[in-house]
Amino acid sequence: MADDPFENMLAQMDRAEEYADVDHGVFERLKHPERTLKVTLPVELDSGEVEVFEGYRCQFDSARGPFKGGIRYHPTVTQREVEALAGWMSWKTALVDLPYGGAKGGVICEPKDLTENDLEKLTRRYTEGIRRMIGPETDVPAPDMNTNSQTMAWLMDTYSMYEGYTVPKVVTGKPLELGGTPGRTAATGRGVSIVTERLFEYLERDLSEATVAIQGFGNVGSHAAKLLDESGARVVATSDVTGAAYDPEGLDVPTLAAHVEAGGLIEEYTDGTLRGASRDRTRWDEPDRIANEELLTLDVDVLIPAAVEGVITAENVDELRASAVVEAANGPTTVAADEVLTDRDIQVVPDILANAGGVIVSYLEWVQNSQEFSWPLETVNAELERRIGSAFDETIARYDEGDIPDLRTAAYTIALERTASAHEYRGLFP
Repeated sequence: MADDPFENMLAQMDRAEEYADVDHGVFERLKHPERTLKVTLPVELDSGEVEVFEGYRCQFDSARGPFKGGIRYHPTVTQREVEALAGWMSWKTALVDLPYGGAKGGVICEPKDLTENDLEKLTRRYTEGIRRMIGPETDVPAPDMNTNSQTMAWLMDTYSMYEGYTVPKVVTGKPLELGGTPGRTAATGRGVSIVTERLFEYLERDLSEATVAIQGFGNVGSHAAKLLDESGARVVATSDVTGAAYDPEGLDVPTLAAHVEAGGLIEEYTDGTLRGASRDRTRWDEPDRIANEELLTLDVDVLIPAAVEGVITAENVDELRASAVVEAANGPTTVAADEVLTDRDIQVVPDILANAGGVIVSYLEWVQNSQEFSWPLETVNAELERRIGSAFDETIARYDEGDIPDLRTAAYTIALERTASAHEYRGLFP
C-alpha cells in the first residue's frame, strides 16, 4: 500500500465512511475519478534530440464546481499518483469549502536535465495536449512540484493563443504581471505555519518553546520554516534531495533560505554565520549532516513532511519520536503508519487541511481575475488565515464530538459529506 498512493487514499476514505453521514451508493461513486487523459509529448530538445515524454491530467470530482489542481514535473509521476492527488484535491477543496472539484496533472521528466527552453517547449506541448480539458470555468491548473509561475505563464500563453485572446484565469499561480496575486508563492507554507500554531493552541502548548523538523526545503518547506522561525519556534532540521542539516540549537533559517534561493544545496551549506541571534545565542559553527531518513526520527515537538508522498510507513513509524505531525506534503503517511500514530496518540494534521493554503490563495487569485480586480497582500493573507482557520476549527470540533479516532478521519468526514451532499442535490444525468 505504501507504494500505491491511490490505494492509500481509498483506505483513508474507508476509515472515514463509518463516521460520515453519506449514502453508501454515493460513497462508492466518490472513489472513482471522472476521467483521466494520458498524452504523448514529443519535444525537440536543445541538444537536437527528439524525446517523447508522457503526461497525464486527471479530473476527479466536479460536483462542487470546476476542477482545480496543480501540475507536477517529476521522474516518478504515474497515472495512479496523479489520480490519488486529484482525489486528495477534491477532499481538500471540500474541507476548506471552496467551490471547486479536484484535479491534478503531471509529466514524467527530470527537470534538472532540461534547459529552460526545453521546459518551455515541454510545457507548451503538454498544454496543447490537455487544452480541450482545461478552461477558466472547467479546470484551472496551478503550480506543483518542479513547476512555478513561469510554467503557468507559458501554459496561459499557449491556451490564450488557441482562444485568440488573453485568458488569465485559466491558471493560478501566475506572475503578478499576468494577473497573479501577491501571497500565492508563500501560501502553502503560510497555511502550514498557521495550522501548526493553531494545533499548539489546541494542545495548550507554547510554540515558542517547540522544536521543529521539516523534511523538504522547497517552496513549501522553506516558507513554513521562515514563518515558524519568525513565530519563535526552533527549526532544528531540514533537508533536500542531497541530505539533511541538523542543529539542536536551531538552524539559521534566513541564511539557509538565502543559500537555497540562490541555487545552493543543503549538502553545500557551510556558512559560518552567527546563528540564532534573535534568541541571544552566540555560537559560530556549521550544522551537522544527517541522512534524510534520520530527520524523520528526530526527537522533536513537530515533524513536518514537506517533500513527497509515502515517507512515513509501517517500516519507520515505530522510530518516529515527534509528538505531532503536520503534513505539508500530499499523502506522506500511509494508512498502516496512521494507525500506529493514532494508537500512540500522536496528533497528525492531515494534508488535506495542513497544505490547503495554496489552493485557498489560488481560489482568491481566480476570483480576482474573474472580477478583473486585485487585492493587496494584507487582504489575501487575512482571507487565507480566516479560511484555513475556520477549516481547522471545524475539523477539531468534529474530532472532539466523540468517537472519531484522529484528525484525518474528522477532516475526511467533513469533506466527504460536503461532496456527497452536492452529488445528492445534483442527482444523476441523464
